[in-house]
Amino acid sequence: MLLYLMRHGIAINRDDPECPPDPERQLTKKGIEKTRAVAQGLRALGIRPEAMLTSPFARAVQTAEIAAVALELARGEIRQTEALLFGHKPAELFRELAKVRGKEVMCLGHAPHLDEVIAFALGCHSPVTSLKKAGVACLELEAISPPRGSLLWLHTPRSLRILGE
Repeated sequence: MLLYLMRHGIAINRDDPECPPDPERQLTKKGIEKTRAVAQGLRALGIRPEAMLTSPFARAVQTAEIAAVALELARGEIRQTEALLFGHKPAELFRELAKVRGKEVMCLGHAPHLDEVIAFALGCHSPVTSLKKAGVACLELEAISPPRGSLLWLHTPRSLRILGE
């Protein structure tokens, strides 16, 4: 399985006096624009996930919807899971992935949780990556339970935006 892990785009700043509760924080206008450009870069790479899992938090769901449009994935193929929320163990996500059919799957979530998921899949004891907002990593998983894989690539949002131009 190819597993794409994407961090949500730029969201409303927590320090903003108008900031809603964390689960409801949405992408900013700039966040939406940059995330769309990143998604076009993923499309240029030929990424075609057959399924998408996302954190239930608004900013991750918005990011998933933007990516799904660019990658021509039906909205019905996006499934929310709390296993992509920070504070959950990476093993929980791999239990969810074991239920998903597809050779390519995309997961959308938060830092530092996604970096912990990458480390877990690589057999590392601590994170070896630091995904930026709207950054994407690609893992090739040889096994899901227990997870065993290799990091094929990691793109910054900027590199993906350039690829999409």
